[in-house]
Amino acid sequence: MATININTVAAAILLSVSTTSAFTTPSSNIFRMSHSPIDSERRRQSVQVMMAGGFLGGIFGGENSSNTVANAATSTGSNAKINNSGNGPTNEIIKKVNGMNQRRLGGSDIIVSELGLGTQRWVSSDFNAPNKDDIFKFMDYAILDNGVNLIDTAEQYPIPSDGKKAQEGDSELAIGEWMKARGLSKGESRKKVVIATKITGGRNVTPKNIKADCAGSLKRLGTDYIDVYQLHWPARYSSQSNWGQSLAYDINADKNPYWRSLGGPTSFEDLCLAMQDLIDEGKIRGWGMCNDNAYGLTGCTRTAKALGVTPPCSLQGDFSLIDRKSEENGVAEAASPYNENVGFMSYNALAGGMLTGKYMNKPAALDNNERAKIMEALENPRGRMDEFGWSRTLYRYRTEAAQEAIVEYSKIAKDAGMTLTELSQRWTRQRSLITTTLVGHSNIDQLKESVNYFTKSQPLSDKVMWEIDRVHMKNRLPIFSSNRVGKDWNGEGEIGETIP
Repeated sequence: MATININTVAAAILLSVSTTSAFTTPSSNIFRMSHSPIDSERRRQSVQVMMAGGFLGGIFGGENSSNTVANAATSTGSNAKINNSGNGPTNEIIKKVNGMNQRRLGGSDIIVSELGLGTQRWVSSDFNAPNKDDIFKFMDYAILDNGVNLIDTAEQYPIPSDGKKAQEGDSELAIGEWMKARGLSKGESRKKVVIATKITGGRNVTPKNIKADCAGSLKRLGTDYIDVYQLHWPARYSSQSNWGQSLAYDINADKNPYWRSLGGPTSFEDLCLAMQDLIDEGKIRGWGMCNDNAYGLTGCTRTAKALGVTPPCSLQGDFSLIDRKSEENGVAEAASPYNENVGFMSYNALAGGMLTGKYMNKPAALDNNERAKIMEALENPRGRMDEFGWSRTLYRYRTEAAQEAIVEYSKIAKDAGMTLTELSQRWTRQRSLITTTLVGHSNIDQLKESVNYFTKSQPLSDKVMWEIDRVHMKNRLPIFSSNRVGKDWNGEGEIGETIP
């Protein structure tokens, strides 16, 4: 008969119970447990036994949950280096560096600046992508001089990569070259930079690939550890892990052989244990998810706590004035320090450039009806919205509802004496969900503007925030609205995604 490891069970009970009540303060004894040795293989064996006995089901509210908790032993044990338990509440301002606030990410000891450097287009084949000299200047200005410490990248970056001028992994290589050149890749000086990178999502996420892909990123970055290792998109089917207008869960998509063959997606249990292995080996400090939802967030945190291993410290997601879904679909509630205590890295605060206002007076290329104007936009693109490839992919930021909202937000910005770009970034900074905002830049002047916005001491006024909310109430999901769905589209959106 298999034997339950009683220390692991007890740790799971204590951690699970602690997170169901009001937020537990850092001084609480529940977060100061000692951990006795137990290796990864024994943890996995304990997991199998608990699952077979219904223990994990009890943690998630199964019919025997109260009896399971009441009868469990209260001793603890695990050698896991827990790094997201009780350091403090997520989003807590820890310090100010050169005017830039730096906040706690989740319950971890990882501290990130309110502005982070987004690197998707760094050294890419995009027409206006910043080259290596440009991004070295970005990092010098932001990190060495202006209190920014967070760089967010991915093994797939840059995007786009044409395989000639730019290849996947080049963004990490360039960041690694800069860190080495500035003496920040090793030792005590390495702590000046927080590196977040990502493993490619979907079925690529397996325990084996988590280890191998992490090793690849470490080699390209030329450093000993990654601060935050993230899933680029979920290991399982999720309706919003794409760029279209899919919003509703589609059970038929979930049962597709891509997801269900070969044993199905990597489980939360295997994911959490694989990430803990990397933490135990000193290769990562913490981990998180991207483009996920409240189910994925809570599934990971509760599973990790049940196993007695490190829960995720962050969730990264699309968030802007015209995409506030994460505040209203359960993510903000789940991530709250009173619940799962997970940080949120927002990206696309400018909605693919739409919230700069540069497309207001002259529509994006694909939205124009006159051939001459289409050709003019294609020949002199203002940004991604004037390119056929990107413009199609990012069409949801240009829905009629989104553009109507953008016009109104522009008026609010003008009345407040600022640009729409400033309003958009400062609003994002003030939201209670947001730990840090990742912003991509094409040139140093754009970066200087962002640093300026994120170091302003005065928040947007209550009046401005309320005017923004009033516009939001007219259509709470403008980028997921459409008035041009064809009768013959038969459940598909503009780029072939399943809708609604």
